[in-house]
Amino acid sequence: MTIEICTVGGYNEVGKNCTAIKINNEIIILDLGLHLENYIKYTEEEREELRFISGSRLIEVGAAPDVSVIKELKGDVKAIITTHAHLDHIGAIPFLAHRFKKAEILCTPYTGAVLRSILKDEKINLRNKIKILNTNSIYRISDNIKIEFINITHSTPQTVMIAVHTKEGIILYANDFKFDNNPTLGKKPNFERLKELKNVKVLISDSIYSKDAMKTPSELVAKDMLRDVLLGTETKGKLIIVTTFSSHLARLRSIVKCGKQLKRKIVFLGRSLAKYIGAGEEIGIINLRKDAEIVKYRNQIKKKLKKIEKRGREKYLLIVTGHQGEPKAVLSGIASKELPFNLYPGDIVVFSCRVIPTKLNIQNREHLEKSLKKLGVRIFTDVHVSGHAAREDDRDLLEMIKPEHIIPAHADDEKKQGLIDLAVELGYKKGKTVHLLHNGERLKLV
Repeated sequence: MTIEICTVGGYNEVGKNCTAIKINNEIIILDLGLHLENYIKYTEEEREELRFISGSRLIEVGAAPDVSVIKELKGDVKAIITTHAHLDHIGAIPFLAHRFKKAEILCTPYTGAVLRSILKDEKINLRNKIKILNTNSIYRISDNIKIEFINITHSTPQTVMIAVHTKEGIILYANDFKFDNNPTLGKKPNFERLKELKNVKVLISDSIYSKDAMKTPSELVAKDMLRDVLLGTETKGKLIIVTTFSSHLARLRSIVKCGKQLKRKIVFLGRSLAKYIGAGEEIGIINLRKDAEIVKYRNQIKKKLKKIEKRGREKYLLIVTGHQGEPKAVLSGIASKELPFNLYPGDIVVFSCRVIPTKLNIQNREHLEKSLKKLGVRIFTDVHVSGHAAREDDRDLLEMIKPEHIIPAHADDEKKQGLIDLAVELGYKKGKTVHLLHNGERLKLV
């Protein structure tokens, strides 16, 4: 049996994640995501509805993985298998999955709910069957391939590592993950199962923060940081605005709890917040609507902001889109006065996030913070812990599963070097058992 791994996307950059694995003449695709910076730039410039955007055009502008490289791997694509609900892992499915007509899409309940919401919102008809698998479940694709969803923690619910079981051994796809022993939503990582895995042929692993000599803190730490800022700061008579990742349901729930303790009326503003919260409520893992109002569309947001101005802004805690400074998001609209709402000196804006380190994001956030500072608001940044493993988490994973080969992923070469250095420290050989690969390259294992 021959195993061939094709690094389709996410091996030159953060995002655009896609890996194809060929086992004899059968192929599976792990993740099919977008490069968000290129995607946002293109869609803002083109201003056309998503259902009219072609996958070919997204590939051309670098927003989607170039799946044409898989054409040379003659064989049958059996499945597109996703790790979690972030757009850099599932966002290209609506545009590219139809190219693999026989492939079913395998995902957890939450990821499936988010994907269905995207398809419904954008009026995209996806013909591929979406099959839901629970975390810690096993599914046989064919006589030669069995896949297993191993529960792991990340910054969105029901994230999994995908163990691809073959007759020659296991390919473990760990993209993205952190080891959180105190998650505030969902289960702990399934360490027991990871330790049970034998004959791991290849580990493909998230490398974004592999250079950071630390263990990524628990989400419980972020919850305490939020409490410290929101409950430990003088907020009387002031508006509070918080922005974070829309998919981070655990964080959103912590913000709502703080808002309730402050006896504030809580309002979510923005389409992506409505999408991810709606998906979580659809499958019953959260119920934020009992404590908060959700306002989705721009015209509704404008009306709501006018009402808040009239009813007493100091009574509210607003949770809004725009944590990366995205020009079309709600927070940027408020700061630029494109939305009908005023900020005053002493109002509080909390960024419960980290700036994703791309040139465009850094520029957008700098511009947004500059605009907010001109208005005299109090800004709290980095009230956050990451959803990605750092160096010591990577060490624990390597020592748990003892893979024969390692492929760093989900980063550029500079970031991937951290995982390479760690692997070499643990006895792996660069170029022989730890492999620096780029988009469109292949590794054959016999």
